[in-house]
Parts: sequence; structure tokens; C-alpha cells
Amino acid sequence: MNLIELLVPLLGVAGLMVAGLVFKKIMQQSGGEGTVADIAQQIHQGAMIFMRRELKILGGFTILVGGLLIFKDPYEALAFFFGALCSSVAGVIGMFTATKANVRTALAASEHGAARALTTAFFGGTIMGLTVASMGLIGVGSLFLFFGSSEHDIHIIHGFAMGGSLVAIFFRVGGGIFTKAADVGADLVGKVEAGIPEDDPRNPGVIADNVGDNVGDVAGMGSDLFESYCNAMIASMAIAATLAFSKVDQLGGDAHALIFLPLALASVGLLCSFTGIAIVWLSSSRDPARALRTGTLGAALIFILAAVGVVASLGVSLKVWACVLSGSVGGILIGLSTEYYTGGRPMRSIAKAGLTGVATVMIRGVAVGLQSVAIPLVVVASVLLAASSLAGLYGVGIAAVGMLATIGITMSIDAYGPIADNAGGIAEMAGLGKEVREITDSLDEVGNTTAAIGKGFAIGAAALAALAIIAAYVNVITANHDGFALLLSDPRLLTGVFLGGLCPFLVSAITMNAVGDAAQEMIAEIRRQFREIPGLLDGNAKPDSNRCIDIATNAALKRMILPAAIAILAPVVIGFGFGPETLGGALVGALLSGVLLALMMANSGGAWDNAKKYVEQGNYGGKNSDAHRACVVGDTVGDPFKDTSGPSMNILINVMAIVSLVIAPLL
Repeated sequence: MNLIELLVPLLGVAGLMVAGLVFKKIMQQSGGEGTVADIAQQIHQGAMIFMRRELKILGGFTILVGGLLIFKDPYEALAFFFGALCSSVAGVIGMFTATKANVRTALAASEHGAARALTTAFFGGTIMGLTVASMGLIGVGSLFLFFGSSEHDIHIIHGFAMGGSLVAIFFRVGGGIFTKAADVGADLVGKVEAGIPEDDPRNPGVIADNVGDNVGDVAGMGSDLFESYCNAMIASMAIAATLAFSKVDQLGGDAHALIFLPLALASVGLLCSFTGIAIVWLSSSRDPARALRTGTLGAALIFILAAVGVVASLGVSLKVWACVLSGSVGGILIGLSTEYYTGGRPMRSIAKAGLTGVATVMIRGVAVGLQSVAIPLVVVASVLLAASSLAGLYGVGIAAVGMLATIGITMSIDAYGPIADNAGGIAEMAGLGKEVREITDSLDEVGNTTAAIGKGFAIGAAALAALAIIAAYVNVITANHDGFALLLSDPRLLTGVFLGGLCPFLVSAITMNAVGDAAQEMIAEIRRQFREIPGLLDGNAKPDSNRCIDIATNAALKRMILPAAIAILAPVVIGFGFGPETLGGALVGALLSGVLLALMMANSGGAWDNAKKYVEQGNYGGKNSDAHRACVVGDTVGDPFKDTSGPSMNILINVMAIVSLVIAPLL
């Protein structure tokens, strides 16, 4: 153990301390009183109740899987529990903070204006971003201190990745089902049938919708990116540990330096995220969209320059730095592509299609989603080709690390979106005034774009991380089986490609049906309350919001188990049932179909959402026009696309890959 290696987890602790100071600063702002405080408390309690119930179910699965891992390697099982703990802590802290920052953002808009509101919402997201990055460094860095010195023990850290992945699929799928069941029910009955505004306090589903923003888009997205962040580091370390001596010599340094490099890059990435956060804070009084974009791009550019020094100081070839560069640039290009399709001309074409009805809105939205996969796939393929030509499979893993190293700022901007959205809902329900709602709507509009960019970035990062894990899987299998190779002429591999390609479609269908079934229950309950509670639609009675929260909670908790089971068991069944060649093919098939589905659904959903908001700004007839009603339906269909099924694909491909890597020595 040397001082530099010890600095990695210590830097993670420092990141948590900074997050704590930011939280203290947020809590010093007014939390309101009376109606606004009551609404905020309902959202906070609903989110925490859901999280507690979800953690109980997750705890049972964790004990079961960890118990089985003990028979393989007790230390790996310990790392698994540690990974699950770190991911859970990051999600709970982020969601707790978001439910405290939302009301303070609304009040900041009311009392101080747009600049203070932006800062409050962004700092609320910053806690999530810093916590995700810090817990990753603490977890992986601590395990490296104990097991990284021996190349034979590095596999123990794989358990940490598996623990984080298990939490991610529960948080992402469960949170996604909850938030979209509430959102679809509230929108269809409230805006379409009853003709009342979004976030109207008369709508029983509105509180549940706001709760869902936190459990899905904050805790869910946080666990999603935590998984990719840690998996990219761990896969790169695993590849470095299995490199032949000649290959190590070509990359410079030594095997230990190559294993440590991903952690060193992630550590510097956290420091660069601090800089990006400061840039946003200093420029928040100007254009919000520009401030957020400048902070993100600024952090990425500083990281690219700093990575040169990190690579050189470890004696590693600058070819490896070029891999970092390719990953960072790839992440930026994927984000810009997503921004164009969800906020540019393609989005406006969907809004225009609303003039001719729902059918044309749906056709145009699906077409935009299908078209939007082209640029990100070309970018991922280019990064893969460039990185592998420079540094082999190790370069692919380092490219993924380069894309994810500044996750502190990326996740901060991601979590900013749902906080701003919640602030708008609280402002509407509490009657804070038209001017306040205009400020929160402007922040929410920026948040929709940043959320769409974040989803595109998360998909690209998940694809590269999964590629790195698959490469590590192939290395492990090759080391244990003489003559092992994945050949297109091998029917076992082709069988695996088809079996693996099936899994994302199956999980997408299950999650879409889960949202549909839960939304039906929600719609029936909202209609019942409008019908049976005297004076509710007139504003003379209060809705029973707790009943809607309970419906969404029960639906999410029951229906999240099957997708999680498929993700975990599919590699086990295929690997032990058909062999390592078939499992290798399955990972390739799942990766390709999963990435395609994720991009198509996320971008279609984001474009439908922004098209609705574009019409609400006064275009093509504005609110309550025929075009608006058509776009509301498109947005409603797009909700489970972009917030449930699409994001679930990221985690599915990573869970399948990391489970395969863990069981590889046993095949």
C-alpha cells in the first residue's frame, strides 16, 4: 500500500464531506410553512416509504445472491455486499436530498428569482452527483488497497460490481414503474379527460407523480450511472490483470500501474467535477442552459488535459491517454446528438404533426427515435475501434472510464432536472403565483433537455462499460480454457446471440406492461375520486393522494422482481446450460439489441415530451388546442419509453455482463 493508492478512498471521503457542506447550505434556506411545507412533506414521506419497502425486498435478494457467492469465494461475497451497500447509500442520500431541495427551489424562485432557483436545484443535484462518484471511489478504492496488490486476487473486486448492479436494476426498474404509472394516470385523467392543468392540486395522482420523479429519475438514475462508473473501472482492472507480459510492455509501466490507472483517472475526474460545479455556480445568473452546458463541457476538457499528467506519471504509454480522449469525446458527441433529436428540429416536427392528430404524432415520434440511434451507434463503434487499435481490449475499458470519469458533474445536472420539475409541481399546488411557475417551467424545460442528454450519455457509457466487461469475460475464459475462441462460424455462439438478443425485448415488454397495468389501476382510482368525492373538481375538497401513492408503490414492488430475475438468471442458465461460447454470444446479442432499444425508446420519449412543451409555449395553437391534446397522448406513451423500459436496458446489459464475469471461472 502506498500513499497515492490510499488517496483514492480518501478523496471519496472528501467528496462526501463536500456533499455534506452543500446539503447544509441548502437546508439553511427556507423550507416554507403552511400549504407549501405540507405538500413538500407529502412528497418526501411518499418517496422514503417507497424506498424503505424497496430496500426490504432488495435485502432479501442480496442475502440470497451473496449467500450463493460465499461458496465460490467468501471475499468476493463480502465485496458483493459492500457494492450493494455503497450503491444503496448513494441512492438514498440523493433521493433524500432531492425531496428537500425541491421545495427550496420553488421558494427561491418566489422570493429571489430565477438565478437563486437554478443554483438551489443544481446544488440539490450536486449532492447526488458527488455521492455517486465518492461512493464509487470509496468502494473500489478500498477493495484495491486490500486485493489490488495481487493480480490473482483482483477477481474479488468483481463482486463489488455485481452488488452495485443488483441494486441498480431494482432501483431503476422499480422507480421507473412507480413514476410512470403515476405520471400516465395523472396526465390522462387530469389533462386529457378533466381538462385541468398539469400539477393541479385537485388531481389525486399529482403527489404520486412528484414522488415518482425522485424514486425514478434521482435514485434510479444515480444507481444506473453508479453501476456503469464502477463497472468501467473494474472491467479495466480485470483486463489489465490478465494481460500477457508482452502486451503490458507495449503499453508502458507495469501490470500494477495499468490496474491502478482506472482508479487514478476516476479520482482526477472527481476533482474536475468540482471545477465544473464551480463553473455552473459562477455563471448561474446568466442563461441556465449555457451555464449547465459550460460546466459539463468545461469539466470534460479539464479532465482530458489532466489525464495526460496521470498517464505520464504512472509511466504508461500516451496511447492509453488517446483512449481516454476517445471516450470523453464520444460521451460529448452522444450528448449533443441526443440534445438535437430531443430538443431540435426533429422534436419540432413532432409538435407540428400534432396539427393532424394523434396518429401522426405517434408515427413521427417513433421515426425520430429510430433515426436517433445512428449517430450514437457510430460514435460507440468509432470509440471501440480507435481504443482497441491503440491499446487492445484494455483501451476499450479505459475509454469507458474516460467517458464516465466526470460523473460528479454529469449526475449533478441529471438530478437537477427532477428537482426543478418537482419545484414546478409544488409551486402549482401551493398557488405560489404565475411568475413563480414561469420561472420553474423555464428551469424544468432546461432540465428536460439535460435529462435527455443524461439518458443518452448513460446509454453510451453503459454500452462501453458492458463492452469492457465482455472483454474481461473473454480474457478470463481464455485463461481457463485452452483453445477458447468466439467464432461466427460456431453455432453455439450464434445460438447465444439470438438468446441474448431476446432478453432486452422480453424485459422491455414486461416493464411496459407493468406501467400499463399500474396506470390502469391509477386511472380507475383518480376517476373514482373525481366521481365520488363531493366538490373535488370544484376545489372545495382535498384528494386522497396517499391511495395513489400506495397503488404505484405496490405495482412497482411486485413487478420489478421478474426483470431483475431475468437479468441475473439468464447468464447463469445460458452459461451452465450451453457453455461459455454460447454465453459469450448471448452477451453480444444482449448488448446490441439492448443499446438499440434503449436509444430508440429514450429519444422517442424525450422528443414527445419536449414536443408537448413546445406546443404549450404557444406554438401550433398552444395549450388546450387539438395539437396540444395530440402531443399529450404522445408524451404519455413516451413516458414509459424514456423513464422505464429504455433506462432498464442499460442496467440489463451490464448486469448480464458482470454476472457472466463472476461465474466465468466456474464454466
